[in-house]
Amino acid sequence: MKQSSLTVKILFNIIMLALSVMMILPIIYIFNHAFKPYHELFIYPPKFFVQEPNIQNFVELFWVTSNSIVPVSRYLFNSLFISAASVIGVTIVSALCAYPLSKHPFPGRKWIFATIILMLMFTPEVIQIPRYLVVSNLGIMNTYWGHLLPVLALPVAVFLLKQFVDQIPDSLLEASRIDGANELIVFVRIVIPMCMPAIATVAILAFQNSWGNVETSMLFMQDDEMKNFPFFLSTLTNNLANNVARQGAAAVAALIMLVPNLIFFVILQSKVISTMAHSGIK
Repeated sequence: MKQSSLTVKILFNIIMLALSVMMILPIIYIFNHAFKPYHELFIYPPKFFVQEPNIQNFVELFWVTSNSIVPVSRYLFNSLFISAASVIGVTIVSALCAYPLSKHPFPGRKWIFATIILMLMFTPEVIQIPRYLVVSNLGIMNTYWGHLLPVLALPVAVFLLKQFVDQIPDSLLEASRIDGANELIVFVRIVIPMCMPAIATVAILAFQNSWGNVETSMLFMQDDEMKNFPFFLSTLTNNLANNVARQGAAAVAALIMLVPNLIFFVILQSKVISTMAHSGIK
């Protein structure tokens, strides 16, 4: 019996290792692809690993915008600033929404939460026109608010935080109130620290949602200096006479898009695992 259990465990580990290798291969490929010279980018049959690495593609990426009004550094700054603001904003808004839905019974609470769950079913394309009208009527076109406000409402973030707050005992919150803590202190000093795994997961989701977002630049920004890096990446090889030009710069841009997501996830991965396992106070 023990021998059979050990065999199953070894087989399971081998399968998981193989799946892990398959999942990490695209990341390794993107890193290698960014350092390939042009004759390796289009070699046939293609090679997975770079043979003669250089930084010419990085130079090309910045050369593409060297003669333009808006340099690539401006696009990068916009994306970093917007993503950081989105992470903070989505986390605060979602937590402020999840806490009363979980711990403060009020008329219509279940209907509100059901509506939030229903919003998970809609694709972004469904709300593009209403979102455009709202942003236009608020007068925040061509501003950072036009990038930020459309992504603040993240239903999956509210859902995750609400489910996590549900695990906090009501008796603990009542004891804090008896000791003289008001709702703000209870929320900041008790609820938030206990929900850090879920908050870390929400931060990752908010960052990914904002960092790769092209919609706000295309719909709400007319000035190029207000557009973000994903929009710049989408225009690198568009409207060109061939499929060879700027492929090196596009490879580097794809790497730049990957690295922040990778770093952000590696830093917060332990919290994400805790959230997915529904950990917390039992």
